[in-house]
Amino acid sequence: MEDRWLSVDEIGTYLGIKRDTVYKWISEKAMPAHKIGRLWKFKKDEIDEWVRKGGTSETSGEHDGKE
Repeated sequence: MEDRWLSVDEIGTYLGIKRDTVYKWISEKAMPAHKIGRLWKFKKDEIDEWVRKGGTSETSGEHDGKE
């Protein structure tokens, strides 16, 4: 059964990012995630679609005017 829910650690490994980045992307870049109890869970197909649509490249507060 491949269409299972992935954990924060699993989605981080899948995307090659750290756990802290996963949480940051959930809050700042609208990364598709579902809160089940106290845990965040992810569907791989939703994450793939979000990445394809440029979800990781959205700039929301990343530039603070310093150059």
